[in-house]
Amino acid sequence: FNVFLSLFLYLLYLYFSREVWMQGCRSCSECSRENGCLRCSDRLFLFLHRDGMSHHGSCLHSCPAGHYGLRGTDANRCIKCRAPECERCFDKDFCTKCKRGFLLYKGKCLSSCPEGSFPHSTDCVEDCVFSTAGNWAEWSPCLYNGLSCGVRWGRQNRTRVLSWRTPEELSELCPPQSESRKCRLKKRCRKGKRCSSPDLLLKRMMSKRNSDFLFHVMPKI
Repeated sequence: FNVFLSLFLYLLYLYFSREVWMQGCRSCSECSRENGCLRCSDRLFLFLHRDGMSHHGSCLHSCPAGHYGLRGTDANRCIKCRAPECERCFDKDFCTKCKRGFLLYKGKCLSSCPEGSFPHSTDCVEDCVFSTAGNWAEWSPCLYNGLSCGVRWGRQNRTRVLSWRTPEELSELCPPQSESRKCRLKKRCRKGKRCSSPDLLLKRMMSKRNSDFLFHVMPKI
């Protein structure tokens, strides 16, 4: 009886071992009991992971963390990123996402940002980030060399400063943004007079007052 029981258990072990092996080989186009998948279908990537002293292959739709997919004429393979702190990479030496505790800067994963850059989310950023900027101010009056009419075209400007929520280190690196655009002026001024900007009018008024004052206080010769 013991002999038959041992034989039954052995056959049962072989059956389930074969089922497990067949289950692992379902996505393979070529498979071995010792090394798993040897070849995958055209759309899948062959991923080799170490199992003791040997490698075991699996066919995956996308490569796991720390690897990138490389498509080839003979096979598609998962290649390991060179840097251990790299979670995702475009190729072996260019990271696109870093592991926790590291910051991405020009394809490298660093523990701190280099001089001239600052941490923003999971990256080191050199330039101003659009999302941290405030709203644009209103357009300035349309002028041409201080004139508000008498010519066909002028220009107007507006600026945008960083949001008050912006970190101090970002404010130091990012100056206010400005832009200008072409604008249309009234070609004819009212009553035949040339229109000026408010600042220019104020300067002319102050100049006229000073001239009148000097005319009254200076002795006549």
